[in-house]
Amino acid sequence: MIGVRLVQKVSSTRGFAKVAPHLIPALDRAVHRLTRGKVLLSAQMLPGVILTSTGARSGLPRRTPLACMPEDGGRTWILIGSNFGRPGHPAWTANLLAHPDAEVSWKGTDIPVTARLLEGEERAATWKTVLGFWPPYATYQARVEREIRLFRIVRRGEDPAPP
Repeated sequence: MIGVRLVQKVSSTRGFAKVAPHLIPALDRAVHRLTRGKVLLSAQMLPGVILTSTGARSGLPRRTPLACMPEDGGRTWILIGSNFGRPGHPAWTANLLAHPDAEVSWKGTDIPVTARLLEGEERAATWKTVLGFWPPYATYQARVEREIRLFRIVRRGEDPAPP
């Protein structure tokens, strides 16, 4: 599809990395609120959730619109801490490391979840799948020295093992 390829190409640019972190989340939060959780603008290209996590330092709720890679028909999700290919891990990843219990709004439904940082072979295998799902993540990783964090989130109370 030409449209998807064009978006992938644009989203891999440094200009996009400078503008998108300020524009996309603000638009997503506004549209999500106005549609009562039914619509995320960014989800028109990639599936997305609104993550409500607990601030690592503040202890306050933090709402963050994120692209995600659904697994198992939307029963689990992979969250990618790409930060649009900018240096430094996004704050929401520190929040999940400190407080793995969170909530996602998925297609208008609020779901209590638990997050787990993927490491080692599990991370490597998941990273390959993520790159097949959205190839620009490879460009983001090449731009930064840090390893992009991957989290698997599962419905709270369900087995957090890989699908």
